[in-house]
Amino acid sequence: MLVVLGMALTLGLLLHGNETLSLAGFAVIVLGLFLSFAPLGRSEREPVVLRSPVHGRWMPVNSPADKVPSHGTHELGQTYAIDLVHVPDPAVKWTALRRRPIAARPETFPAFGRPVMAPADGVVVRVGGRQRDHWSRNSWPALVYLMIEGMLFRQPLSFLTLSAGRFVLGNHVVLDLGDGVYAVFAHLRRGSPRVAKGQRVRAGDVLGEVGNSGNSSEPHLHFHLMDARSDLVAAGVPFAFAYESDGEVRTGVPGGGRPFVAGPEAGATAPDDAPHDAPHGAADGTGGRPAR
Repeated sequence: MLVVLGMALTLGLLLHGNETLSLAGFAVIVLGLFLSFAPLGRSEREPVVLRSPVHGRWMPVNSPADKVPSHGTHELGQTYAIDLVHVPDPAVKWTALRRRPIAARPETFPAFGRPVMAPADGVVVRVGGRQRDHWSRNSWPALVYLMIEGMLFRQPLSFLTLSAGRFVLGNHVVLDLGDGVYAVFAHLRRGSPRVAKGQRVRAGDVLGEVGNSGNSSEPHLHFHLMDARSDLVAAGVPFAFAYESDGEVRTGVPGGGRPFVAGPEAGATAPDDAPHDAPHGAADGTGGRPAR
């Protein structure tokens, strides 16, 4: 994100004619490269064990079980981020890219509208729910458009509005889980967040619904943990949750593009792990490949 903005400022010298802006652009490029690839983005702490933020049968994509950083960057605290695509029918083979249609309505994907649950008790520190759910970008022509849109619009706009990755994450919720750990749930459905800033939630409360907002190729949940409230300065934190894969119940992070089942359907969690609506109102003032 910062690298693209810096390049625009630096290479735009012929247009704006301002050498100060050009030098500032070079500094932004250096900062962006540092935040993206610096080893400081890795955490030495043990994985935080949580409940799964989704229930049912899902496909893990861009998983930290396969590589770190999972999304190719430490930026925005997403070193250990995972993308979860809902694939309820075992007979359906999920593919990252399709030949046709070039684009489809988000409502045609099984993940769209699925509930997203709090994986632990926490306090809501950020909510965004007004961005639109766009059509899919999981064909080659649409994917190229997604990349151009992200570089020329979403990433620079997020930076210029001092909103960290707001336009990259799309509609999202950030929870303070305590002990310096924050959970991010991104690409939520427009208008679906059921929580407000300052509200206390319990594990299993429904935070919102899976959507296709922000820098997303198809409806899916992007989930990660980080060690600061602001994405701009946060480092990623590893996590683990209970799930069933290949007939075996495990606690860790699903990966390898192998479908898994989580929640009561898997028999991998406590009996009270069914989702339930979050309480309304704030509490006493006091998460081939989908795009990341």
